[in-house]
Amino acid sequence: MRTKPNILLIVTDQLRSDGLGCGGGWISTPNIDRISREGVYFENCFTTSPVCIPARLSLATGLYPHNTGIWDNCMHTLSQESPTWMRAIRKAGYRTSLFGKTHLHPHKGDLRDREDLMRGYGYDEIDEIGGPRACEFLLSHMTARWEARNYWADYRTDIRDRFATKPHLVRPSTLPLDEYYDCYVGRKAREYLEGYQRPEPWFCTISFSGPHEPWDTPEPYASKYAPEDMPAALPPPRDSGKRPKGALDRMIGNAPRLSEREIAEMRANYAGNVTLIDDQIGAVFEVMETKGWMDHTVILFTSDHGEMNGDAGLIYKSNMLRSAVSVPLLIRTPETATGNLAGSRNASPVEWIDAGPTLVELAGGELAHRQFGRSLLPILNGSQNTCRRDAISEINGEIMLADEAWKTVLNEGGEVYLLFDRLNDPEERHNLAGSQACQKVETDLKNRVLQRLLQSQLRLDGK
Repeated sequence: MRTKPNILLIVTDQLRSDGLGCGGGWISTPNIDRISREGVYFENCFTTSPVCIPARLSLATGLYPHNTGIWDNCMHTLSQESPTWMRAIRKAGYRTSLFGKTHLHPHKGDLRDREDLMRGYGYDEIDEIGGPRACEFLLSHMTARWEARNYWADYRTDIRDRFATKPHLVRPSTLPLDEYYDCYVGRKAREYLEGYQRPEPWFCTISFSGPHEPWDTPEPYASKYAPEDMPAALPPPRDSGKRPKGALDRMIGNAPRLSEREIAEMRANYAGNVTLIDDQIGAVFEVMETKGWMDHTVILFTSDHGEMNGDAGLIYKSNMLRSAVSVPLLIRTPETATGNLAGSRNASPVEWIDAGPTLVELAGGELAHRQFGRSLLPILNGSQNTCRRDAISEINGEIMLADEAWKTVLNEGGEVYLLFDRLNDPEERHNLAGSQACQKVETDLKNRVLQRLLQSQLRLDGK
């Protein structure tokens, strides 16, 4: 009889922290909401970088962009020699598997040729796919299947036309529903778990490519939400004083002109994709219930970063506003499901790299290498209410620090150019940077940023 719990890690790509029924309430996600009802919802989780590759590299290694030197999306391959928490879970006696996207190596060529690389990272069973845009040219088990069924050519044509027309074009995918990338990932994970008969406990990562743009949710999900029912976009923050400039100012200055209707259509399509993913998760849960595993499984749900979807007049991510940098983190264990913490919410700051150490500790494993993620088990077992004083995030030389009360962003020159009172202005409508009344707050937060950087000086090679 197994004494260790099975572990299910569910990762989405570009899911806003408010894009859940249990988060913002405007999208139906009953299966993800179940994780919250039976576990702990971490309300203040921040990605370590609001863009794919730096964030995913940080998750795997527990290191920050200022450690890895990877600040934005680029052609980077994580070395097989780099220690990862996935290897620690495998060493703890688990059979490990991955279905979906990692982006720990370049999206080019044929992903099937890099399965040995993925095994070096810590996965035994692999069915890896690229992101929606990369699927135009990237070979994988999934795109080879599309090609064999004569779907790939139409997909390629559709992708090219979308970005030749306008980047925020909204229309259903040319793929049949069952072949859509999020359905493929869910189905492959489900089939694997249905057939699992090994004696070891399993650790399964399901990494969806959605709800990452393009806004191509297939029917019937494309029509599930009416644009007029979507929440309105947030305006750009208003300045309260003379302040330095940063990357957000340049992004807003170069933003596409979005009409209210276009934003509403994007959000409705996005919401449909989230519900599609939720249904896939529900189908996995059904397998787990049938196999009798649900009472003996840890479930962690999170996302690499968010999506602006028209907030501040922007699309995509790559900035430090909450729509891009705040991410969901829900953790359910067999103990939380039946204990007093079921359905609780924790407001302390956490970082998405805390997922790895948490799962390793729940697996009974150890992390022998130095890294900066922190196990959240003290919160999950009720012995502590916080594991961090604050959280940081980085992109292109800029750094954010947030605690329960304040959030600040320093530009590449180390100047405070964004400052938000999180308690009184949770929607980040008022930028207090440069305000005379907040000078001491600015100085204190800037000093804390410098302290965090000094405390986490380590290169990717461990030196």
